Amino acid sequence: MKITEIRTTMLHDPNGFVIQDATIPPIDPNATGGRSQLFVEIFTDEGTIGLGMAPGQRSIQAVIHDNLSGVLVGQDPFMIEKLWQDMYWRVRGFGRKGVAFQAIAAIDIALWDLKGKVLDQPIYRLLGPAHESVPIYGSGGWTNYTEDELVSEQMGYVERGIPRVKMKVGKNFGKSEREDIERVAAVREAVGDEVEIYVDANNGYYAKQAIKMSQIFEQFDVAWFEEPVLADDIPGLTQVAQNTTIPVATGEHEYTKYGFRDLLVAGAVDIVQPDVHRVTGITEWMKVAAMADAFNLPVAPHAVSLVHLHCAMATPNLKVVEVLGAEEVSNRVWWTEVPPYGDDGTWKPFEDRPGLGLEINPDALKNNAVN
Repeated sequence: MKITEIRTTMLHDPNGFVIQDATIPPIDPNATGGRSQLFVEIFTDEGTIGLGMAPGQRSIQAVIHDNLSGVLVGQDPFMIEKLWQDMYWRVRGFGRKGVAFQAIAAIDIALWDLKGKVLDQPIYRLLGPAHESVPIYGSGGWTNYTEDELVSEQMGYVERGIPRVKMKVGKNFGKSEREDIERVAAVREAVGDEVEIYVDANNGYYAKQAIKMSQIFEQFDVAWFEEPVLADDIPGLTQVAQNTTIPVATGEHEYTKYGFRDLLVAGAVDIVQPDVHRVTGITEWMKVAAMADAFNLPVAPHAVSLVHLHCAMATPNLKVVEVLGAEEVSNRVWWTEVPPYGDDGTWKPFEDRPGLGLEINPDALKNNAVN
């Protein structure tokens, strides 16, 4: 079997969430809203097609066509590790982090989907399952929500049987401390004592400020403090981790296993959060999860839930899988069907559908494609 062609399609959901967190500047009320998603298809000479996806950025699409397609065409798609290495070194001079690695990730996901389809197995079965199903948490709590909207969203997850929620803090680049505290207090009062609450500052505080805020959040029994300071400030993350009883969660903005190595060795992380779209796909994601396991630390993947679901099923040190409300809305546009959640706040992929188990909705291809 050989790869014959790489195709990409950009879809746009005009009704997708417009979101804001601690370090996203205020939303322009005149800006066009919605969410975009880039889909990648790998074609073979035997007819099987692998499907991957990436954030909806034209720059990612350009790297795939201008820099990576030529590396892949004519090669054996089952040689995933070799192809990953070929792509990694192809972007050496301009990749390192960001767009180029997200392009590699989309292709890597598609290669795993292709392999699953050829072997008639879901990806998680190829990786080697460690669980029958995995726990999930409902994620949102955006800083552009009013307090009433915030509480309503967080309670919505709980009412759907998900006993874990995440909300944003660090509003206005950390300049709204009192409001942060009031919003966490409101959510705790609404959801009760049995629901886990995670808070995410999205890099919004500085180290001593984060330590002060963590000591206040402790009274609300916060279960983790995510990205309390700038993701590249590993000494600052270490300082926070050493001065709070709340576990520090971070890693969504690391793009290589080497970055995760630095976090782990520094003692800067308690809950490891690789993002399959950023850490160059499933191949590297599984290595990061294994590295975290060697440090006896849990993994809680960031976003991209329909891919992470497969990775999580094969991760013995998994803590929980993130389910973003913003993704849920657009997933109903992109896909014909997604696996349903369990009644007990758990989830698992389709057991009888190969690869990712997903099919792009023909109506989306007809009505949402961006030329």
